[in-house]
Amino acid sequence: MIDVRELQKDFENIATALKRKGVEQETLDDLKALAQDTKLKRQEMENVTAEQNKLSKEFGRYKKEGLDIAPLQANINELKSTKQALEDEVRVLEEKLTSIALGVPNLPDENVPDGVDEEENVVLETIGKKPEFSFEPKEHWDLDNGWIDFERGVKLAKSRFAALKGDAARMERALINYMLDFNRQRGFEEWYVPFMANSNTLQGTGQLPKFEDDLFKIEGEDLYLIPTAEVSLTNLYNDEILSSDELPLMLTSYTPCFRKEAGSAGRDTRGLIRQHQFDKVEMVAITKPEQSTEVFEKMVACASDLLTSLGLSHQKVQLCTGDLGFSAATTIDLEVWLPGQNKYREISSISNTREFQSRRAKIRYKEGKKNILTHTLNGSSLAVGRTLLAIMENYQNEDGSITIPEVLKKYM
Repeated sequence: MIDVRELQKDFENIATALKRKGVEQETLDDLKALAQDTKLKRQEMENVTAEQNKLSKEFGRYKKEGLDIAPLQANINELKSTKQALEDEVRVLEEKLTSIALGVPNLPDENVPDGVDEEENVVLETIGKKPEFSFEPKEHWDLDNGWIDFERGVKLAKSRFAALKGDAARMERALINYMLDFNRQRGFEEWYVPFMANSNTLQGTGQLPKFEDDLFKIEGEDLYLIPTAEVSLTNLYNDEILSSDELPLMLTSYTPCFRKEAGSAGRDTRGLIRQHQFDKVEMVAITKPEQSTEVFEKMVACASDLLTSLGLSHQKVQLCTGDLGFSAATTIDLEVWLPGQNKYREISSISNTREFQSRRAKIRYKEGKKNILTHTLNGSSLAVGRTLLAIMENYQNEDGSITIPEVLKKYM
């Protein structure tokens, strides 16, 4: 969540930053009016409180000098009643301000390029060599090897579900184990977390209230299927005060992810690119503010090196403001080469949210006597299904068989 106090102090600069993220003027006007009303009403309440305290101190002198305390008491009682009414007004205004602020995205870092959509993202680096074929490479859904059964996946659930068979199922499992081991060797502590989360948890990382339509809700329960392990890993420390020497915390976990993909009708309806259920290995870091940029670079390098170890050509892409996620201050995507599609496609997204999620989830650390908001970071390492299809397309043979990458052989 954006800093409401900073919003009240420096509205114009924050509004300028939010416009870069696509926040509409109407929302900014509502924020400004409400922030000013809340600030003025709080000042009024504080003035009344100060006057009440001043008069209360007069009691002793009045009694000592034998003065009539009745008028003084009446004045204090009136101030007390006024103060209570103002407190109620301030509470209502602050609740409204928080409600609007929860739907406002994070401020983009100053160095994030301006842009409307993904077409204006900036390619930073291309890594690895694209494979060469003596035949026309196929897209993964056209490979005649029986690895993926889309029809039976639909029969079991609905569209955008798939069933993996034989070597595909084994490779899915192999990739999960390989990714977890790779991340662990880079200093990430492995966790196994619930695949469901309550509304407070999802609010902490920014999925609620704005993106409820994209979540699968458990009927009759305050529970949702998680859209990413970022939710669970980050909120392990929800409403906690960590010690300074614990940081940075670097965490990794495998979970299935569940997304309705609301608003994506017609996009990537074939294949494994955009499914309602998919496996992912996630990285999360919780850091001091001064540590987060260095840790961000380490997370990007970890995911990139993982792709390199699998022999997959990929590129690093800096997202522009128009393509930046709700909670992200800055994001670098990794896009893997898919020869069947003859293009690079996103396979990992690494973001620094600065203190945006920590303010929502109340994740702090103690420095001396002061409690300071942490920074939180998250990133895919990697989306397993997309890695599987990337291997299928990059390692395909003319007869439809798939050569197993060397690093995965011992896992299969």
